[in-house]
Amino acid sequence: MSQATKRKHVVKEVLGEHMVPSDQQQIVRVLRTPGNNLHEVETAQGQRFLVSMPSKYRKNIWIKRGDFLIVDPIEEGEKVKAEISFVLCKDHVRSLQKEGLWPEAFSEVAEKHHNSRNRQTQPELPVEPQSSGEESSSEDDSDLFVNTNRRQYLESEEESEEEETA
Repeated sequence: MSQATKRKHVVKEVLGEHMVPSDQQQIVRVLRTPGNNLHEVETAQGQRFLVSMPSKYRKNIWIKRGDFLIVDPIEEGEKVKAEISFVLCKDHVRSLQKEGLWPEAFSEVAEKHHNSRNRQTQPELPVEPQSSGEESSSEDDSDLFVNTNRRQYLESEEESEEEETA
């Protein structure tokens, strides 16, 4: 199977399938990724341990801090105590909350995580009352998007007047 075909099937499985954890499986939240396909997670009870990522997910599915996973326990592990069996997206989280299978400890964390992503993707612009007449002309650039990745240059009125007279 080619890499592209494998990726297609893995992504389709993660995004499309609805997963309900079994009795042995746990829902955990990712705290950090120390590397080497290991992720430090926390259970709803506050227990922290490492989980490994199976080879089918490596270089196909990306997991970041704050994501939720369903993991299978590993009996012989000392440090690595579980293996990732499913990556939960926000649609999966919502459906598990509706079914009552979502841990109470993660309920407020999931809401904060969802709300913070909405704020990051769509920043709110300050609402200014519109005044009538020529005052709301195109010269007022205060409502334009400001790129925070670039240095801000402030132009004084004296410099702009000198340029206009020249």
